[in-house]
Amino acid sequence: MADIDIPEDLIKLERAAWAEQQAGALTLETADAASAKVSRLALEMATKRAVRHPEG
Repeated sequence: MADIDIPEDLIKLERAAWAEQQAGALTLETADAASAKVSRLALEMATKRAVRHPEG
């Protein structure tokens, strides 16, 4: 399986969200920031896949 290039800022956001969640203190700001970054990463990966592998 190929390695996935996960941006460091996304990893930091996910770590912050996980720590807040474990402490029972997940904030809307942290959750929204992580969610937005994940959505952008999914869009970027889908775009690269469409360009690099247009056959399917």
